[in-house]
Amino acid sequence: MGCALFYGMVFNLIHIKNLSMNFGEKVIIKNLNWLITENSRVGLVGDNGTGKTTLLRILAGKTEPEGGSVEIPSRMTIGYLPQDLIELGEGRVMDFLRESAGISSVLDKLSAVEACISSIPDGSRELARYLAEHEEIERNFAHMGGYEFDSIALRVLKGLGFASGDHNRLCGEFSGGWRMRIALAAILLRKPDILLLDEPTNHLDTESMEWMEGWLKGHRGVMVFVSHDRRFIDHMATEIADMARGEITHYSMGYEQYLIERAAARERLERVIEDQRERIEQIQHFIDRFRYKSSKATQVQSRIKQLEKMEIYETDTPNRGIKIKFPEASRSGYDVISAQSLSKSYGNISVFSGLDIEIHRGERVALVGVNGAGKSTLLRLLSGTEAPDSGSVKRGHNVRMAYFSQESAQNLNYSHTVWEEACRTGPSVTEADKRSLLGTFLFSGDDIKKTIRVLSGGEKSRVALFKLLLSDSNFLILDEPTNHLDMNTREIFQQALTQYGGTLLIVSHDRFFLDNLIQRVIEIRGGRLYNYLGNYSRFIERREEMARASEPMERCEPVPVVDQKEKRRQEAGERNRIYRERKVLIDQIEPQEAEIERFESRRDEIDMKLCDPELLADSASVQKLMIERKSIEDSLARAYETWEILSASLEKIK
Repeated sequence: MGCALFYGMVFNLIHIKNLSMNFGEKVIIKNLNWLITENSRVGLVGDNGTGKTTLLRILAGKTEPEGGSVEIPSRMTIGYLPQDLIELGEGRVMDFLRESAGISSVLDKLSAVEACISSIPDGSRELARYLAEHEEIERNFAHMGGYEFDSIALRVLKGLGFASGDHNRLCGEFSGGWRMRIALAAILLRKPDILLLDEPTNHLDTESMEWMEGWLKGHRGVMVFVSHDRRFIDHMATEIADMARGEITHYSMGYEQYLIERAAARERLERVIEDQRERIEQIQHFIDRFRYKSSKATQVQSRIKQLEKMEIYETDTPNRGIKIKFPEASRSGYDVISAQSLSKSYGNISVFSGLDIEIHRGERVALVGVNGAGKSTLLRLLSGTEAPDSGSVKRGHNVRMAYFSQESAQNLNYSHTVWEEACRTGPSVTEADKRSLLGTFLFSGDDIKKTIRVLSGGEKSRVALFKLLLSDSNFLILDEPTNHLDMNTREIFQQALTQYGGTLLIVSHDRFFLDNLIQRVIEIRGGRLYNYLGNYSRFIERREEMARASEPMERCEPVPVVDQKEKRRQEAGERNRIYRERKVLIDQIEPQEAEIERFESRRDEIDMKLCDPELLADSASVQKLMIERKSIEDSLARAYETWEILSASLEKIK
């Protein structure tokens, strides 16, 4: 492609000029101009369907735009990871990695030159030429890291969750998700100048995500990525490109600051739109009023032209103000679910054996572990959708369980439309609310008329999750509920879960989602369970502390989930302490609130009197009321201050 541009000491490695792309009548990219400089780490964000994947494919040279151009220096190498499956061939994993990194071709050249050298007699001029060529190839091989490649490749495979010996297996033996990991490993090992990653965390467990983040932080070059994993964007992006309506708004900041700036920008735009709407109404009112008056014909035509030329401002604030709310959860017994000595095998492969677990009313628990550790299997046993080989599962008193997994879509009626399925649950929810919630779950307009049969796998999962949301439950077991949700819907769903009045057990690879939701982490590792109090970040901190101290995990806190009687006794004591401390403050807050209410009521009463024309004629009465009102305002200020101090103290009690 074109040449690099140079301004001062910064290279523009990707120069996008007037880029355009349509799908039918829908504009995906509209006259886009964008410069991406060296060492940029760009998080490409936007709602589903705004063209993020299309733009990455154009940058990678996989899709031709309808208009405009992309200029990238010809010397720059590009690594592109798509969302969909990559064909890897049927060879061994290590052979694929070597070939992808160019190691195999260099080794073939070395072998060819060595064969020539062995066939040429000593002293020949040709021999000297081949020896020099061999030395040059070896030097290049060393420069590209060829001698260390296999050991680095093994480290990358391990970081991405592969087991020892997997490098010698055939690529075709792996499932689709693991083949995507092989493709990701190949891209990381190539160390391209430009990394284009489309949802790189989709097929990774949380441990592999954290390893990949560490590797990518050492990447020297440009990185442009799309991800619905908010924690990944937080950690990786130094700038944000917000894609909407075919255009990009660039923010030279991290994701958290971007969210603040975007919210402020949207508020400003909404004020502009409101002002413009009022202006349009005024102009239209003038046109309608004087349209048929000949004396005003010139002014009317002028205003009609003014409306025609006016650029109408738009904003995209999907689901703004929409909130999801679970039905009120009935109270269950304290022991929600308990299992003893659970074991499960598939053929000759033992997933785990002898597991004990207890979950209590009101807990929000995350189940974590590497892929294949048995998380989904354990959830199926606890939900009763699958029987253990040995051991028992017991539900507590009045427990109403709702279980979601990727297989939940199989329970839908495929002959129903989306709307018909929506109407089969949540009788207390109004039709308008159901339509709003379906919009939140990315079903709007004619989408709700589609039959379940024609939906994609992700769409079916969203319908199943929507139905679970409106079910009558007090215990949710969720297996990767956010996989097919965009970031905006994830946040709304997370808010609903934080308000859920029941008990929650969840498996999710979305670390931000977990961090702001759960209170306890149970890790399944090596066929055993380990308990960590606190959120996901605390779990990571504790694991890193143990790694730095080189402490064997089995001998450290956390410990296997046992000794529940002692745990209950401690929790009961803690609840009693919290109750006593809170009651002291509540007993002080309630009379304070009553006093504030009394002051405010009297102030409002005075304000009403001051609006009476007869009273306003009596200056002495007005002066007396104004003095009283000033006294009330002073008293209110002191009362508010006391109330805020007491409320803050109450909030701190955990």
